[in-house]
Amino acid sequence: MTKPAIYLEKDGSIGWLVLNQPAKRNALSKVMWDAIPGLLDDALRDGAIRSVVIRGVDAAAFAAGADISEFESTHADPAKSKAYNRAVHDASRRLMRFEKPVIAMIQGPCVGGGCGIALAADMRLADASAKFAIPPAKLGLVYNLQDTKLLVDAVGPSKAKDILFTGRLVRADEALAMGLIDRLVAADALEAEVRALCATIAEGSQFTHRASKQIVRQILDGVAEDTDETLALFDSAFRGEDYREGTRAFMEKRKAKFTWR
Repeated sequence: MTKPAIYLEKDGSIGWLVLNQPAKRNALSKVMWDAIPGLLDDALRDGAIRSVVIRGVDAAAFAAGADISEFESTHADPAKSKAYNRAVHDASRRLMRFEKPVIAMIQGPCVGGGCGIALAADMRLADASAKFAIPPAKLGLVYNLQDTKLLVDAVGPSKAKDILFTGRLVRADEALAMGLIDRLVAADALEAEVRALCATIAEGSQFTHRASKQIVRQILDGVAEDTDETLALFDSAFRGEDYREGTRAFMEKRKAKFTWR
């Protein structure tokens, strides 16, 4: 049975969000953008899934940008163009604010919209084949504010401008040095490294992960002082089941078995 252009594969505590358009190096179509929020909702509902990993269907590419073949028909009509742009925005925002940890596993080209998806993840792990570019300057287009902010948050404003002004390819070693990726791993060890990271995440408190994501996102959104919401998160932890289990496990010198979903 042929799998769709993007799908969620459940594998123990990992939800693999697989980009599956290999003939186009996983270029992102509107169908794929539209599908992302629903697939993430499925991963959120499944209590067994502790983290989501975005990856290409094979090692040849993560995502070589948007599917340009759609542009002539889509963007010729203002209503269709607006719907397409909204789908891209909503998919990226859902990834960026998804309640569970999201990891991008990057091999091969990670360009344009593909780079936006990777930036929306919490962490990015790549091998030496990874190549990054954001090429709107070569197409007369504009990278949207949401994705541009993710880029600036990752690498800082001057490096972001370098990437945006030149549209050049950034290879994996430079991407690591500038903060575009978090870990550079040998190709034959990348999936194992990702699985090990996900296993560590799965052992931790899911309540803590979710609260930490909310607080970090508020900081990135410009919040600099505690709010009623952040104070409530901090306070509620002391009445939670994971806190009780965590402190008991610490006192009993054993590994905690957290149950919060």
